[in-house]
Amino acid sequence: MPDPHSTKYHVKTAHQDLHSEQGALLGEHSGRSRNPVIKVADLAWLEFEKPDLDRAEVFARDFGFGIAARTERELWLRGTFAGSPCMVIRRGRTSRFIGPAFRAAEGADLDRLARATGTDVRDADMPVGGKVVSLLDPSGFPVRVVHCGGELPALPGQRPLLLNFGTDHRRTNATQRPPREPSRVQRLGHLVLETKVFARALDWYLDTLGMIVSDFLFLDGQRGRGPTMAFLRCDLGSVPVDHHTLAMHLGPGNGYVHSAYQVTDLDSIAAGGEYLKERGYKRSWGIGRHIHGSQLFDYWRDPDQLMLEHFADGDLFSCDLEPGWAPMSTSGLAQWGPPATRDFLGAGPSPKRLREVMEALRDDSELDPARLLGLLKAANS
Repeated sequence: MPDPHSTKYHVKTAHQDLHSEQGALLGEHSGRSRNPVIKVADLAWLEFEKPDLDRAEVFARDFGFGIAARTERELWLRGTFAGSPCMVIRRGRTSRFIGPAFRAAEGADLDRLARATGTDVRDADMPVGGKVVSLLDPSGFPVRVVHCGGELPALPGQRPLLLNFGTDHRRTNATQRPPREPSRVQRLGHLVLETKVFARALDWYLDTLGMIVSDFLFLDGQRGRGPTMAFLRCDLGSVPVDHHTLAMHLGPGNGYVHSAYQVTDLDSIAAGGEYLKERGYKRSWGIGRHIHGSQLFDYWRDPDQLMLEHFADGDLFSCDLEPGWAPMSTSGLAQWGPPATRDFLGAGPSPKRLREVMEALRDDSELDPARLLGLLKAANS
């Protein structure tokens, strides 16, 4: 096994310490597939179920979503940018995440994907129309790949404030008074999932949907066993895209962690956060700036305790950058901001969590006692 501290094992790549302290070692995961079935262009939307659509709509408006469509059974949410809706909430018995929908670059990609996976191309039930292929990832999440028949028109958005920097005075004889109002969501940015079959799920998204890894995280003293978290982006060649569209980490359960929605700037995040706080919502963690992805962040819980993030100013990577490698730790989550909360980390020893741990240690998962201890150590480091 290579010594990760020995420089002779390091590979010279396009990484060159651009976005992480370390690059890959010889023989480590390349972070991309040699021959993916298709290459998805972006997330399209996320699918949820909730028993109370009226309450869901109130929070959606307070968080900053627009309403694309509303029926007795469905609530479609959107951002101000033109494109597809960014979330659909269907009436259900409990509040839960169902799965993501990714956007295919071309209609022909759906045909290719259906042939490779033994599925069918069907009409998509969404406000803009289109076609869809329905899949199941190794974690058990329903994954839809869609090609939209049209797009929602753009809506008026919040204008970024004009800022003065040192001797660069762009604003004179005028004051700054950002309104106390919801942060107006521009678009869906990314989704974070926990999975107990991390390696299998990672390879599925690379091989089937053509995503590529921006950064890998590994457990202290266990780098030789491979990564336990990955930040995945879409591969649009030379066109820069979000540092991560999907992030996954190893854990005792298969579940939703959070989803993130872009807003205009820091003032939009802060003023929108004050608006949410005044209405009694719970901040999970923020405001701060992440390390992997660099985005400004602020995390909130909806009335059903699902976590959503406002973000701005994230990194954009083209296909040229190779994956970075870094140790997994709580202190490595942010450049600045308050310490990560136990609520954000999901570190509370709830009965449900303890059951997940015991089941994961018994069943066909990638979690074993050494991995579990490493994850606990990372959460406290």
